[in-house]
Amino acid sequence: MKFQIDTETRTLLVQDGSTHQVLELYSDKAFEILSDAWLKVGWNQKYPYTFSWMGRPFIQAPEDIVRNQEVFWRVKPNLVIETGVAHGGSLIFAASLLKAMDISGRVIGIDIEYRPQNREAINAHPLASYITLIEGSSISEEILAQVKSLIRPDDCVLILLDSNHSKAHVARELELYHPFVTSDSYIVATDGAMKDLHDVPRGQQDWSWNNPTAAAEEFASNHPEFVLEQPPWPFNESALTKNITYWPSAWLRKKGSIAW
Repeated sequence: MKFQIDTETRTLLVQDGSTHQVLELYSDKAFEILSDAWLKVGWNQKYPYTFSWMGRPFIQAPEDIVRNQEVFWRVKPNLVIETGVAHGGSLIFAASLLKAMDISGRVIGIDIEYRPQNREAINAHPLASYITLIEGSSISEEILAQVKSLIRPDDCVLILLDSNHSKAHVARELELYHPFVTSDSYIVATDGAMKDLHDVPRGQQDWSWNNPTAAAEEFASNHPEFVLEQPPWPFNESALTKNITYWPSAWLRKKGSIAW
């Protein structure tokens, strides 16, 4: 696909093989096309690797961080389970939202191996009292049993899957962890943008099919108690409807009684 931006005529020429179209540059469609290209280039150049949250690296796009916050505010979970921790920014983010919302909650982080410097930094953080770190494979019976033992009957549970992003691994996590999700809350298969990144320099060819989105879509087709959706925007004074996101087809909501 080729683009030609003309700021003088305010047009965007999009050529895909033998077909082409000329769009108004300042239009919703042009914004969506350019956003998709920006996401690909930004990921390849490691733009998401430039952010932190309250002192800890947070390897996510700002747009996904803000949308995640919107869901936290709507669902108000008091137990957040995250697979894949890395530097701990996402754990600190979740803990900070619980504190800001005055929720006496907990954040469970699961990682196959914690680097000593990351574990030390998380444990020394002012929000460490909210966080429980578990080391081991997120799909092992032992780790699953540890997580299950920490869930109380009245917990409102939200789960984020951000560990091994292969289709098989995410599919297994979805099967193991979805019973813990509370009605009207979510289990989130993050980083499905891999499907659109297989052809960038840092990508891999098998990502076209071997990605979290494929696992989430397959899970949704086999689990009618969940709906795969983009969480509604609580505020929108534009005509735009699509997220700028590295988490396409990620949000699996367990059906309940709340009118969204």
